[in-house]
Amino acid sequence: MAETEKKASKKSWFKGLKAEFRKIIWVDNKTLGKQTVAVVAISAVTCGLITLVDSAVIEFVNLLIK
Repeated sequence: MAETEKKASKKSWFKGLKAEFRKIIWVDNKTLGKQTVAVVAISAVTCGLITLVDSAVIEFVNLLIK
């Protein structure tokens, strides 16, 4: 591939990238805050559930071993 073809290819790629960035719909701060709180809350609940299940399985295995 010739040097000019590489440069043209890179230019084309960056033009496409720029066009795709224009299509992004950025959320406002209020929505971003709500979504962040939702993700953190769901993550905390999931963490709690996994901890409970893990503890129960460990206790069950300990009962089987003894």
